[in-house]
Amino acid sequence: MQTFQHIILGTGQATGTLLGKLIPTNESIAVIEGAKIGGSCVNYGCTPTKSLVASAKAIFVAKRGNYFGFQTGPLRVDYDRIRERMNGIRNGSSSGLESWMENTPNVTLIRDWGAFSGPRTIQVGDQTLHGEQIYVNVGTHPFLPPIEGLKEVAWMDSARLLDLERIPEHLLIIGGGYIGVEFAQIYRRFGAEVTILQRGAQLMPREDRDVADAIADFLREEGIDIRFNTQVVRAKENEAGVELTLSSAGTESSVTGSHLLVATGRRPNTKGIGLEHADIATDERGFIQVDDFCQTSAPGVFALGDVNGHGAFTHTSVNDAEIVLDHLYGGNRKISSRIPIYGLFTDPPLGRVGMTEKEAVATGRKILKATRLMSRISRAKEMGETNGFAKILIDAETDLVLGVSILGPGGDEIINMFAAIMHSGIPCRSYREVVLVHPTVSELMPWVLDSLQPIS
Repeated sequence: MQTFQHIILGTGQATGTLLGKLIPTNESIAVIEGAKIGGSCVNYGCTPTKSLVASAKAIFVAKRGNYFGFQTGPLRVDYDRIRERMNGIRNGSSSGLESWMENTPNVTLIRDWGAFSGPRTIQVGDQTLHGEQIYVNVGTHPFLPPIEGLKEVAWMDSARLLDLERIPEHLLIIGGGYIGVEFAQIYRRFGAEVTILQRGAQLMPREDRDVADAIADFLREEGIDIRFNTQVVRAKENEAGVELTLSSAGTESSVTGSHLLVATGRRPNTKGIGLEHADIATDERGFIQVDDFCQTSAPGVFALGDVNGHGAFTHTSVNDAEIVLDHLYGGNRKISSRIPIYGLFTDPPLGRVGMTEKEAVATGRKILKATRLMSRISRAKEMGETNGFAKILIDAETDLVLGVSILGPGGDEIINMFAAIMHSGIPCRSYREVVLVHPTVSELMPWVLDSLQPIS
């Protein structure tokens, strides 16, 4: 049995953060990865999809040349070049992380699948490893809903879609969450016909209805077919591709697409990694249960990233690693102190931090709300990007920001300013006094507060 001071199972985004602090200690580190180095973000999440978002926006802007005062002539989408650019970026990130580990003396990279065989013991092929500290960072996988015939058709998850070598003629998307919505706009802008099939009454079910409706509006303006309150009951292949039988308001219908993307959520990769051999507890959904410091029920074993169910984003995975490192070196950072924040990278993007309006109202507090349409913000008009709005929620008694939604140009960047305000406990009246650069979208955010009104 070989002993390491640190064993990291999986190479998602938390791994790089861990290594950045652990490598300088010169303690021995083993990193185990049976799939591609870098996890979901680098290989089929943030990195490749945001490169596609950029290409899709450039195409969209070029098509609006007449609005901005120029002519481009016939526009041809070169999907081979789009994929070449995307793959260059994501493969560079993956190979860079791999090279770093392989060329660091106190890091041993093992390219195989690992599983617990006992307390703080990992079996990798014919090797048995013991770790003083073990970090489980194995991520999640796509959830396939129990739809009749779905397993027999050529369905795709995000990873398979990114590997597709041609633009779909008609992309069917089951699920209207952030994955489905982002891909819908990307491939519509590439020239595909796109249909979103959403079981509920709105896109992005966790968002406020006004935000979800605004997103649906600009997607429909671009020609995306969105069908709400629609249940997919059967799937089968035909000569044209994949045919789905739908049920809505008691009536059955069908739709056929050349390709099918299933974007109905993800589940943790906790089966088959021997958690039972190490007495590591999971919840009813399979996520590893952790305390405020990402410590599992097994001493010396931490679970980080999507697999612990406390966030499904790269930034929460990185923050998990920071919390663990802080804990190991005597700090007191906690998961429970983290303010929820995330972005939806449509065009325009959505940035959200803290509570939604429905969450704030449910607390029973006295809530003040201020909103401003992007069509009333000069910089947005100058850029020709007036879809969306800003919404700010304030606790009437403490004068503190409770939550913000920015749907509009730069919303994914502007929201970080509000995260800093909330983390620092800056009261609303103090933020209103800040002078910001003109002309920008963010400069109007303090002025939005002038329209604060009680939520009735």
